Amino acid sequence: MPRIITIYSENNDYQRFEVLKRNRNKRHKYKEFFVEGVRSINEAVRNNWVINGFLYARHKPLSDWAKGILASSRAMNHYELEGDLLERLSDKEDTSELIAIVSMPRDEPERIQAADPLLVAVFDRPSNRGNLGTIIRSCDALGCHGLIITGHGVDLYDPETIRASMGSFFNVPIIRMQSPDEVRNWIIGLRETHVQLQVVGTSVSGSRKVYDCDFRKPTVLLIGNETDGLSHKFKEMRETMINIPMGGSASSLNVACATSIIYYEINRQKSLGSAD
Repeated sequence: MPRIITIYSENNDYQRFEVLKRNRNKRHKYKEFFVEGVRSINEAVRNNWVINGFLYARHKPLSDWAKGILASSRAMNHYELEGDLLERLSDKEDTSELIAIVSMPRDEPERIQAADPLLVAVFDRPSNRGNLGTIIRSCDALGCHGLIITGHGVDLYDPETIRASMGSFFNVPIIRMQSPDEVRNWIIGLRETHVQLQVVGTSVSGSRKVYDCDFRKPTVLLIGNETDGLSHKFKEMRETMINIPMGGSASSLNVACATSIIYYEINRQKSLGSAD
């Protein structure tokens, strides 16, 4: 049964919650992150993520939803916050009833299930939290089995990234890899079980139209940084480079929009049946 801890002031526990929300380095030191919002908390619970604590206001009555979450909670601690402490932590205009402190999973590629035909995306150095969250949401909606993010970019566990994913964060295995070389070695291992595996890069200057690529094969899709595109090492890995044909005066699409279009085409092709 969870231990109930009442917080009356900005004590050590409260300050820890604040740094989990605001400080990337502290999040990764403590291996915990900050989650608010009904949809995100529901998905974290439904997918059996390890929740270390729930925060709620001591003086406010809770909804049936919040009461149900707390009644079935397996968290070690429940924190009752006095006064306006919860409001000061919340990023929402209408303060969340509950905030969850969630444990980070290990960055193990085995978390990505080897479905057939496999689809995994690699996002090279994401620089915008909203774009990363939207791509996670598209992964969930359109059948991508996992997402790998690489290099120095925005923090996967930033509250803004999680909020932008609209709960999908907890449905899609997301693995951090440090370098293209680590990705290359992982792909080499994949080829042992996915003999038709193809590595496809994305670029506005790609030589092949997205609908001319056969996505009924197992695929690793390489997505470039919003400003610089794919790094040289990732370009060396790809077997083909695709583009999305466009008209009008636009020279490119937002990376999250472009990725969603590609996912949709992949999903459309998969509905037609497996490759020969």
